[in-house]
Amino acid sequence: MASISETKSLDEKHRILEAEQRIEVAGRQNSLVDEVTELSAIEATAASTAAWLISVTVSLGNFLFGYDTGYISSVLVTIGTSLGHSLSSSEQELVTSLTSGGALIGAVFAGLTADRFGRKVPIWAACAVFVIGTLLQTAAYSVAQFAVGRFIVGLGVGSAAMIVPLYIGELAPAKYRGRMISFSNMSVTLGQLVASAIGAGLATVHGEGWRGTVAIGAFPAIALAIMLLWCPESPRQLVAHGQLDRTDAVLLKLYPTSTLTQRQAKIKSIEMSLQEGTSSLIQEGTWSTFKRIFKTPATGRAVLVACLTMAISQLGGFNTLMYYSSTLFAIVGFTNATAVAITVSGTNFVFSIVNLVLVDKIGRRLLLCTTVLGMSICMLIAAVSFHYIPINTHTLALEGSTVGWPGVLVLVTIIFYVAFYSTGVATIAWIGTELIPIEVRALGTMLNTITCWGTNIIISSTFLSMMKGITPSGAFGFYCGICFFGWLFFVFCYPEVNGMPLETVREVFKHGFGLRYSRQWQKENKHIPKVSQQSFGH
Repeated sequence: MASISETKSLDEKHRILEAEQRIEVAGRQNSLVDEVTELSAIEATAASTAAWLISVTVSLGNFLFGYDTGYISSVLVTIGTSLGHSLSSSEQELVTSLTSGGALIGAVFAGLTADRFGRKVPIWAACAVFVIGTLLQTAAYSVAQFAVGRFIVGLGVGSAAMIVPLYIGELAPAKYRGRMISFSNMSVTLGQLVASAIGAGLATVHGEGWRGTVAIGAFPAIALAIMLLWCPESPRQLVAHGQLDRTDAVLLKLYPTSTLTQRQAKIKSIEMSLQEGTSSLIQEGTWSTFKRIFKTPATGRAVLVACLTMAISQLGGFNTLMYYSSTLFAIVGFTNATAVAITVSGTNFVFSIVNLVLVDKIGRRLLLCTTVLGMSICMLIAAVSFHYIPINTHTLALEGSTVGWPGVLVLVTIIFYVAFYSTGVATIAWIGTELIPIEVRALGTMLNTITCWGTNIIISSTFLSMMKGITPSGAFGFYCGICFFGWLFFVFCYPEVNGMPLETVREVFKHGFGLRYSRQWQKENKHIPKVSQQSFGH
């Protein structure tokens, strides 16, 4: 009996010792978080005009993204026999989808080079391929050459879509990070609007005005490549490569009212965030960095949240409206479907501005939970409305001359859907790169961008088939289900990191999905984002 009692006593002592060790580890982690937050006091100083100018400049990359994905619809209508013959439907699908295929490869290339060569080199590479692809398309007299040009432009689109939000997120002051990335996303919608307007204008030009529509896309790429010479490298990349003097100069440019002590503290906080593997980032192989995502639970959760947010933004049905809006509105009975479709692009642009205003004021989580639920309700109403529209599911042609209130309700519902989409997940899907730890941020962002283009291809290549196979009501009901799943996911798994320094964000997913942890941090640091708030111009 004595031996049993002694064994129980030893077990009890062992459990107490383990508990004490866990408390000590937790205390060290909390101390580290507090220290990182304290070292990021520079965030409370005024951000310079230069920070905004850099963000605006780099956003030209996303303008190109929007322009080069936006002009194809007008070009396909006006291209005629310029490539030797009228394009068949399969050839039109080919030259349209090749850009998405190229974007996948471009995102991979940018992800593999961004850590080793910095954030600016992939942007320069994107500018170069934008120009090459544009010239090939402009001078094309065969489908093959035009298709190659579209693919090469896609390489630039994928690279820009991945690097631009990553670069801005690492340069931006914490309290403006969401707004700056929102501005870059707004540039995509602006590019699409400009492409549509130029395409419509040059469609009236006799001859081959479509070539002018394509050629104009080279000028923003050239301007971005030149202006990028005056943009600094990301401070986090400079610290990872041991260039501390250059880091201090960049921080002074971004925070002109900061003190030397504050800048040194910020550099120290970046170094602390790089300790877990980033100190050997240059020597570490890509495969080792990639495995880090799946071997580290906290990192895996961060990348999962970012990628699922992106997938929901694409699979929720928005791109069917962008690619097939004219077709869709013609189906429901609008005689001038192209003009009606412009309403979708206009709504998308206007409400991207709304996101720009709100994303840093009320936070990512509230915007997502509110707008994605709104998207789901809109898709449900559209699905019900389609039930009352007589459509031949074999030809997708309207049976009858009028549709009445169901067609009007579909239009109104889609406009509201686009407004919800653009206000929320459209931009926040790209802001999601802020969730990914620095040591895997480039590869994590690459996965995020691949998720974007992979799901983009899926949704754009299945929409018409779904309309025929499961009826329009079934297709929009499916999108309703995706949006509802997205709402549940954001409610239970998306933490609020608004105003957090990136060095603190990395701690969030060490606590599950970090909802409680992030709420607690927000309560304890309410004063940080409110100090020295500046207007857009400042």
